[in-house]
Amino acid sequence: MNSILRKSMLSVAGLCMSGGIIAGPAVAAHAAPAQAGPKALSTVAKGKGERSAGYEYEAQPNFFYCGPASTRIALSAEGKEVSQDELAAKLGTTENGTDSAIDITRVLNEYTGGKYKTTEIRDDVATKEQVERLRADVRAAVDQGRPVVANILGGALDIDGVEHSYPGHYLTVVEYKDDGNTVLIADPASPNEPTYWMDVTELANWIAGRGYSS
Repeated sequence: MNSILRKSMLSVAGLCMSGGIIAGPAVAAHAAPAQAGPKALSTVAKGKGERSAGYEYEAQPNFFYCGPASTRIALSAEGKEVSQDELAAKLGTTENGTDSAIDITRVLNEYTGGKYKTTEIRDDVATKEQVERLRADVRAAVDQGRPVVANILGGALDIDGVEHSYPGHYLTVVEYKDDGNTVLIADPASPNEPTYWMDVTELANWIAGRGYSS
């Protein structure tokens, strides 16, 4: 728990920037919320080994609201329409971002009656056990209609080979396929490409040194 807080604070967890430039299009800091994903807020079985949590996508309105935006996306699966400003106040979000996955879990539990837990990946590179734990946690959460909010650091490749890089960011995992080996990311900093698929091992290494709420 202290490790998550320390590393999140040192690396400015909630700032969704890359190389000093706001990630995504130049208008991302002032982008109007964009919507994607199913409107019916229910878990959807899409095929063998594939399932989606119903959710509504909403982009973050500025460079430091990735925590509130990711939390809002997760809560939308519960049918809860909470403003990002309200969530930011509860999370303690400032222009320095949102401190840690622990804060995300605390606020998610306030609205869901305690459904979420925080899991830390302490290592710089995720172990096989940590990858499997993430895969199992994503499957269990999404099967129950509960998206996962991840606190990530650095760069990672999606399954199309496109790199997504942030010095600190929160995003939401809303769907899985291949029995959880591939997961769908809803990225609030990327309204022009709101979702992309990623190998779960790649995601675990993106989270490494931080944590996730599931």
